[in-house]
Amino acid sequence: MTDPLSDMIVRIKNGLQIQKDEIFIPFSKIKEETAKILKEKGFIDSYKKIQKGKREFLVLSLKYKNNLSAISEIKRISKPGRRFYIDTKEIPKLTKGFGVLILSTSKGIMADEEAKKIGIGGEVILRVW
Repeated sequence: MTDPLSDMIVRIKNGLQIQKDEIFIPFSKIKEETAKILKEKGFIDSYKKIQKGKREFLVLSLKYKNNLSAISEIKRISKPGRRFYIDTKEIPKLTKGFGVLILSTSKGIMADEEAKKIGIGGEVILRVW
């Protein structure tokens, strides 16, 4: 797999489209950190790491309210063929504070407001609202 984060996004979108309660994603640390931010920001109910045989998976519990998902859109910004970096001053405010940019910084994976608070920029991995 060349882009595991894109695979994660596609699995989330597919799960939301058929209103699945849980989705299974092959485990990696970057996916776990992304899931942690999605949980903190209220886009998913929970996540957990499980072992099936020799493989590890992340199980994401998707969040719905009145048959509408908490995630309206999730989009990959920086791609393997075209990286997208921003400075602290360039971090935008998304959809009146309801959206979040997830950044890969020198201090790890973090949400846009946390990166702005620390005063650090980085690679914009994805946008969720």
